[in-house]
Amino acid sequence: MTETTEWDHYDSRILGELQRDARITMAELGRRVHLSQPAVTERVRKLELGGVIKGYRAEVDLGRLGYGIRAIARVGRVEYARVVKLIEQTPEVINAYNVTGEDSWVLEIAVIDVAHLDAVVTKFCILTETSTSIVLNAPRENAVVLPARREDIKPVIKKVTGK
Repeated sequence: MTETTEWDHYDSRILGELQRDARITMAELGRRVHLSQPAVTERVRKLELGGVIKGYRAEVDLGRLGYGIRAIARVGRVEYARVVKLIEQTPEVINAYNVTGEDSWVLEIAVIDVAHLDAVVTKFCILTETSTSIVLNAPRENAVVLPARREDIKPVIKKVTGK
């Protein structure tokens, strides 16, 4: 499927259910979206082949794995390849985003404690300016994402006209 693919409500419901529980059986998925198991299996296969569904993974609890702190590090302007290389060499970086704005990078880091955080952030400080925030809690993560639809966009502020 491409970016211009038309989505119907079955595709949206299938994507929503799989994002909530990727281990669901095709039979149960079919029951939930009101399609036969063969029909839902074919739709899932098309979503996979089209690159909409990129993969399936287990969501882990970082705290139970021994990572007591999650932090967001903002990394200033620096040569792209140098940052990418350092990210690849730093397993504590669990997500990395090259962004616009004052910073060039936003990194999500998982570490054992403050000393561990200091050691990781120092690697990036050697390259350029950094700013780090410790995550206190995450009221929303891994939200279900459905196909974008322009008609769902509602302006927050109504435009004032001269009429």
